[in-house]
Amino acid sequence: MENATSQRIAEALHYLQAKVPPKLQQPIIGIICGSGLNGLAEAVLPEPRFETLYTDIPHFPPSTVQGHAGKLLFGVFEPDALPVVLMVGRIHFYEGHSIQSITFPVRLMKRLGVDTIIVTNAAGGLNEDYAVGDLMVLNDHINLAGLAGIHPLRGPNADDFGVRFPALSDAYDLDLRRLVHHLWKELDRDAGSTRRLREGTYAFVGGPSYETRAECRILRRLGADVVGMSTVPEIIAARHCNMRVLAISLVTNNALLEAGPRGDDVQIQGSSRQDLTKAIQEGRANHDEVIDAGKKAAREVQVSRTAPNQGIII
Repeated sequence: MENATSQRIAEALHYLQAKVPPKLQQPIIGIICGSGLNGLAEAVLPEPRFETLYTDIPHFPPSTVQGHAGKLLFGVFEPDALPVVLMVGRIHFYEGHSIQSITFPVRLMKRLGVDTIIVTNAAGGLNEDYAVGDLMVLNDHINLAGLAGIHPLRGPNADDFGVRFPALSDAYDLDLRRLVHHLWKELDRDAGSTRRLREGTYAFVGGPSYETRAECRILRRLGADVVGMSTVPEIIAARHCNMRVLAISLVTNNALLEAGPRGDDVQIQGSSRQDLTKAIQEGRANHDEVIDAGKKAAREVQVSRTAPNQGIII
């Protein structure tokens, strides 16, 4: 099985090596753009530049989600011509892909020469101190699906990528996190940004339904600061490949933690059905609003490079 996976990655790599201009064939930074954050691609210089649809790459899983362009973009970031490859739109477990196939793009990036991966996502805020528009640098995650056996590394180990039992206690590179905080302070001072940078724990859930109120309370009590439907499978694959990892969540909505109105509450007995509907739906998650929040944040994206092989998006 793993030999077949390696063969499929080799075929995809062969396709890209035949199509991508030679000067763009060795990116050192891989970036996965989350929901609504495809605007990150605008930071790539117009030349040199190459892009191809996922559907054109052999064995590459397609993206079917609204707001995800579904293309692989090779280019350079200004001002230092940092060679990068971007997934403009990611692959999700809830689309029907296996949890293992979600890792295909990450392993392909490894074969391209990427040594550092930056993963962005849209997430619901569980921490009451977080506001819509805040960014959170991940320093840990809760993988409930993985604890239940739905794990991207389940099955025979891909020895040509990594060890059988990779540690994840150091999954999120501390040096990169420190650099992000340093750069954020400079941007905040220079631009007067009202967007706040946080650091905390991401909870991965399968989706595609947004979480119930009770599920949000459980996740918060477990220590999660935000919750989302992506990122963790890619992080696990990246660490299995011994890649450095930086992950950033954009808080696009506030999760509902308080219990909803009860049917036996005396205060609602005389209410109309319209008022009851309004009461129960207040604050619920809306995918269009998530996408809009992502687009707004993407317009504020800046790229900085301060050391060799380090690229930071904040």
